[in-house]
Amino acid sequence: MNKKIFTVLIISLWFSFSTLAQEKFTLSGSITDSQSNETLIGVNVIVPEIQSGTMTNEYGFYSITLPKGTYEIQISYLGFKTISETIVLNTDMTKSFKLQETAESLDEVVIKENVEKLNIKKPQMSVNALSIQTIKNMPVVLGEVDVIKSITLLPGVTNAGEGASGFNVRGGAADQNLILLDEATIFNSSHLFGFFSVFNPDAIKDIKLYKGGIPAKYGGRVSSVLDIYQKEGNSSEFHMNGGIGLISSRLLAEGPIKKEKGSFLFGGRSSYAHLFLPLFDIDNVAYFYDLNTKLSYRLNERNSIFLSGYFGRDVFNIQDSFENTYGNTVVNFRWNHLFSDKLFSNLSLIYSDYYYGLDLNFVGFEWESYIRNFNVKYDLKHYISNNFKLEYGLNSIYYKFNPGEINPNTEDSGINPFKLIDKYAFENAVYIDAEHKLSNRLSVSYGARFSTFHRLGQDELNIYEDDNPVVFNEALGIYEKAEPTGTESFSRTDVIESFANIEPRFAIAYQLNDNSSVKASYNRMSQYLHLLSNTSSPTPLDVWTPSGKYVEPQLLDQVALGYFRTFEDNMFSLEIETFYKKIQNRIDYIDGADLIANNAIEQVILNGEARAYGLEVLLRKNEGRLKGWLAYTLSRSEQRTPGRTPIETGINNGEWYKTPFDKTHDISLTASYTLNKKWSFSSNFLFQTGLPATFPDGQYEFNGIVIPSYEARNSSRLPAYHRLDLSVNYNPKPDSQKRFKGQWVFGLYNVYNRRNAANISFRENRMSGTNEAVRLAIFGIVPSVSYNFKF
Repeated sequence: MNKKIFTVLIISLWFSFSTLAQEKFTLSGSITDSQSNETLIGVNVIVPEIQSGTMTNEYGFYSITLPKGTYEIQISYLGFKTISETIVLNTDMTKSFKLQETAESLDEVVIKENVEKLNIKKPQMSVNALSIQTIKNMPVVLGEVDVIKSITLLPGVTNAGEGASGFNVRGGAADQNLILLDEATIFNSSHLFGFFSVFNPDAIKDIKLYKGGIPAKYGGRVSSVLDIYQKEGNSSEFHMNGGIGLISSRLLAEGPIKKEKGSFLFGGRSSYAHLFLPLFDIDNVAYFYDLNTKLSYRLNERNSIFLSGYFGRDVFNIQDSFENTYGNTVVNFRWNHLFSDKLFSNLSLIYSDYYYGLDLNFVGFEWESYIRNFNVKYDLKHYISNNFKLEYGLNSIYYKFNPGEINPNTEDSGINPFKLIDKYAFENAVYIDAEHKLSNRLSVSYGARFSTFHRLGQDELNIYEDDNPVVFNEALGIYEKAEPTGTESFSRTDVIESFANIEPRFAIAYQLNDNSSVKASYNRMSQYLHLLSNTSSPTPLDVWTPSGKYVEPQLLDQVALGYFRTFEDNMFSLEIETFYKKIQNRIDYIDGADLIANNAIEQVILNGEARAYGLEVLLRKNEGRLKGWLAYTLSRSEQRTPGRTPIETGINNGEWYKTPFDKTHDISLTASYTLNKKWSFSSNFLFQTGLPATFPDGQYEFNGIVIPSYEARNSSRLPAYHRLDLSVNYNPKPDSQKRFKGQWVFGLYNVYNRRNAANISFRENRMSGTNEAVRLAIFGIVPSVSYNFKF
């Protein structure tokens, strides 16, 4: 028996050494669109003989290391023709591919067999990707394609309803989402107070939403990451495309700076419905505009540079007596460098700004506030072997916060200038992430992010007794502002407070068979910035504040478990995930908190905790005339702020209560049907549990004044939200060989005219003297028509 064991051991060792001794070579390169020369993200590079493969990164680069030999390489990407090429690999080889876009025939299978199987094997979970074409086909309000509204049709993603900005992921707040455009932070993702998103769909190339198992290269928010990349521009020939709608239009131009080496892209959008308001004797004005730009240039085979930017503004004016202006500005310079066929790097220098301005002519003053950051990122991806990849890098961000400044706008206004104290901070991080294929069935990813945050010196900081800016009035049973005992001043280089956190990330995937797998993930994340808002969705007036002496950073721990399966040769796919997350130091507000123009915001906030848990189901149909998905989320989102001592009651008596964005049930059905080359149809149906609300449950009279009393916080709900949307796409000349091509899009939002409640207020009926509830609805049925073109 011992002799047999020894023989088996010798054979195993010989096999291992012979495998290691095999000559291996690296195949690397980039994959682009054959027409525009645009790099493609997430293209599958598959080697069927050894059941292995890789994907292109954010800049279209791939690298795979294989034993010496002859292989068939398959390149597959949604919406493009799959190509196969035989490669004789006997030395390191650089090989780039160009994919042809396919006009998908009704019975043609575009996504080939191995594409989804590769994704099933990867440990990454809780991530959703939408193609820009899918988003453009969805019915939308007023005919304006909306990236943010589209992602709310995915499981685990909601918002606060019509006319609400931002979005909520897995029970998190809107400020807990990291929104990136070409790696630059976007602080406000909405135009016109939430009716439209800031993203021009014609300028967007790739969209990914990470809800859990978030890679270590991302940090700074505790709920999700929405990572959006702009197109680079066509380096082969000049093109223009755009759209004309009822209230807004857009135009985008792209072309070569130097053919096959450099390209430019300029895109603009603007609304113009306000131009027609004077016809109805309405003096008010509300409009938005934005500009997208990008310059790309390939210096040589190993170096490329990019300069991208975004500028957007919203203007809201009421009879020339009140004007509100706000928006984002971002600029990003990036340098891609290829150290070798296995080591790819990207250096980014980023400027980001969010500005809010208010001009109150009727009282004679103007108000402005902003948040600015300067960001340096250096990321590297190391393709060490076919089974082991590393990503690592560093990130430094300098912040300046201007909470608000008031100045007179006329000489005789009588208003004295006043400025809230500027705040400064410095955030740093280093990270490393590994993706490791342990066997044909088992893959893991693991890593960590080490982040630090330094609250830098400011002109003046309040001092409180026992460092406690909020005190509890035991006699009245309420929290009150503490009186400062003094102030202290700092130089800009002083550090008022520092924080450091290690943020581990881990994910594992086990393939049960060729068509299914189970996955699990854990991640910890830190958030050092907080949005001060006591509304259910962000408003432009909300102010960001950094962590510091009296405000702790938010810390998230999230676990998720999922089952993933494909059916009928990938025609259908099923994703089922369950998650639980807990957040420490979630900001809560004392009753009656005043957040606007408050120079001592620490006096009205308390640190609490939040938790969310739920089940998500996503069933997709990926091919054929009829495509779409059914998404369902069952979840609970709660928070609590217990008393700091046995005497204190805490917020809501220290008990858990529903967050303002908790929705127990969330169902969305999205479908598109291609009748022929000319006609296609799309529809959405949504049903959501109503948002939590706090209603009065009684009233009392004091000194002749009727004062309402309220129930426990968020213990009631608005009525359920539901609606049906339809759209029709008509392409009059689908086979035309002319450069100019046009398409009509007809839409009907909220087909059965459901008056969904944005809120419910209470008032006294003047006729009867009784109290009554009044529902505010934003939209009923809304028809739309738009014309899209390209040449």
